Amino acid sequence: MDPEGRREALSVLFTEAVPHNHALGLRLEAVGTTDATVVMPYAEVLVGNPETGVVAGGAVTTLIDAASGAAVMAALGAFAAIVTLDLRIDYLRPARPGLPLTAQAECYKVTRMVAFVRALVHQGDPATPVASSQGTFMRVES
Repeated sequence: MDPEGRREALSVLFTEAVPHNHALGLRLEAVGTTDATVVMPYAEVLVGNPETGVVAGGAVTTLIDAASGAAVMAALGAFAAIVTLDLRIDYLRPARPGLPLTAQAECYKVTRMVAFVRALVHQGDPATPVASSQGTFMRVES
């Protein structure tokens, strides 16, 4: 399947199989052979502190988890049931209000049962990240 076809197929599963991805407005922007880019638009309902307008950490966590899961699917080359085993996130600075957040995730190692992923969240400039993460995901065999 060509790269655009892969992105389209994974994008449909991304929103249909995981309803909260759709609820948060997450968009699968790009998919490579081992990586994925997901964008979360700014929305008032995602704000954690109304005084500052900064997006809540839980929404950022969900963005990272979704992008990381998509990167695992890209590395596996197909949709598969996976679960997050561990997700360590370092919040590096508050997100700027009013701007979308972009998560770029790379699945850099896949074993028989576990995939290893790192991700970076930014608001247009990867050199000034909002958060970084390291995670492990396990395939669920049916």
